[in-house]
Amino acid sequence: MSNQENGKGVKNPYLDMNDIPSMDELLGKVTDKREFKEGSIIQGVVVEKRNNGVLVDIGYKSEGFVPSEEFRNWSEIKAGDTINVFLESIENEKNMPGLSVSKAVFQNSWSNLLENFKEGDVVKGLMKARVKGGITVEINGIEAFLPGSQLDIAPVKSMDDFIGKEYDVKILKINEERKNIVVSRRELLEEDRAGKRAAILKEIHKGDIREGLVKNITDFGAFIDLGGLDGLLHITDMSWKRISHPSDMLAIGQTVEVKIIDIDEEKGRVSLGLKQKTQDPWEKILDKYPVGSKVKGKVVNLMPYGAFLELEEGVEGLIHVSEMSWTKRVTRASDVLSIGEEAEAVVLDIQREQKKLSLGLRQTTRNPWEILAEKYPAGSRIKGKVRNMTSYGAFVEIESGIDGMIHVSDMSWTRKINNPAEVLSVGQEVEAVILEIDPAQQRISLGMKQVESDPWGEIEKLYKIGDVVKGAVTKITAFGAFVEMARKIDGLIHISQMSNEHVKRVKDVLTLGQEVEAKVIKIDKENRRIGLSIKAVNMDISEEALRAVGEEVSQAMGTAMAGVGEMLDEDSLAALDQLGKERQGEEQKQQ
Repeated sequence: MSNQENGKGVKNPYLDMNDIPSMDELLGKVTDKREFKEGSIIQGVVVEKRNNGVLVDIGYKSEGFVPSEEFRNWSEIKAGDTINVFLESIENEKNMPGLSVSKAVFQNSWSNLLENFKEGDVVKGLMKARVKGGITVEINGIEAFLPGSQLDIAPVKSMDDFIGKEYDVKILKINEERKNIVVSRRELLEEDRAGKRAAILKEIHKGDIREGLVKNITDFGAFIDLGGLDGLLHITDMSWKRISHPSDMLAIGQTVEVKIIDIDEEKGRVSLGLKQKTQDPWEKILDKYPVGSKVKGKVVNLMPYGAFLELEEGVEGLIHVSEMSWTKRVTRASDVLSIGEEAEAVVLDIQREQKKLSLGLRQTTRNPWEILAEKYPAGSRIKGKVRNMTSYGAFVEIESGIDGMIHVSDMSWTRKINNPAEVLSVGQEVEAVILEIDPAQQRISLGMKQVESDPWGEIEKLYKIGDVVKGAVTKITAFGAFVEMARKIDGLIHISQMSNEHVKRVKDVLTLGQEVEAKVIKIDKENRRIGLSIKAVNMDISEEALRAVGEEVSQAMGTAMAGVGEMLDEDSLAALDQLGKERQGEEQKQQ
């Protein structure tokens, strides 16, 4: 019988406690804590699988717990499986060893990556998720960072389109201390592209026709991918005709055949052309549209100064507003034509090198001014209404839309007309004579005085020195008054010849419209002047004396008797007054 038991098999409470085995001895699991090192990877056995994780026995006095989300193959895990775990802590707050499967996987993957890869190597990467500034990429079990700028050569509109896809990436940076990796897809694309660019640059030549893909469209043109080399198709090289934007002809992703028009090997640039695949329509423009020929086209653009007419693709001509109507003043092309309208025109001028074509709309019909010149030869009489007046003349409508001008110098044989309003008014019907028609300048000169014969041509028959005439005062000036006599001839009564008394102001003696009687003392046919004297009417003076008076008055006045109504200075007026007094004194002595 054991010394620990009595004869009845009952334990002796007074036995030595040193003889009692420990719990670890009873379990057969004597373990030394010094065998476990935090941060190391050890093997463990799954002793129990729960809904939210597993209990793992690593040979320590208690099991550790690993959450289910740390397992990639959680559905396959079962009790009895041997797994690698990372020992985060020998005992955590629950007096259990802190274990992690994911960290063990990362540690193994990280070590494997460092052994097999280095910066600059190319690896397969799975795009996993969007993060700030880029995408996380799984390579060899490790999550690396792919910056957004390193995703593609061209700007990326949506990084979400890349998630879940696998691409080759290049390791740019490995930070062992922080255990992070930066990778790039763009560098591989650029290297591949550079190789393709070099190969394409060697095989292409100016004039080649190549097929490409529209990669990008800008305001100034489109970039065409020729299979690794982008060429620029400028907007001016897309079509011989005018286009407002490249998108009018091309769309991104469209396949198009282009012509190589220039190669800059040093800069690796290629210029492309679309219109160069066809002949320039301007090369034979002179033969196809000779000056003077009639053409038809469609109005494709309107500007304030004119309309552009498309004759064929790539050939447009300008109809200037000045060439739209023979008779109307066109200020805006839109008043005559509209976009899309079919129109007929005449070729006026061609500048082939500048690709400029001038067209005329009005030339499709005969110039009405030429017809008018045939209808109204010089000397023809017409009647028309005054439509407009300026300071130098009046415009009279001859036919609808066509006016002729009567200059002030052609309004009267006998009077100096300073403004047409002196004899005409708007709306008044007048008779005139065609003096000249200039179809090229579209001008018609009319004469109103030419309707009657020039009375000065027979002035000797009408008036003589010493004749007493009657007439009405038509104009008063500082130096005298004009009197209208027969045949509308004006005579001038100088202030010195109005009265035997001294006259300071003409209006003190005469008024407009007043009927007066005067004697002719001067007839100047060359300058169309007649001098009159009221005070000489009742005097018996010889013709010779009258001529002398008229001559002296005329010399003193200078140009005053021309009937222009100019004002003389005070010295001239004083001289005329003195001359009048002297002549009056001499006549009284003779009597």
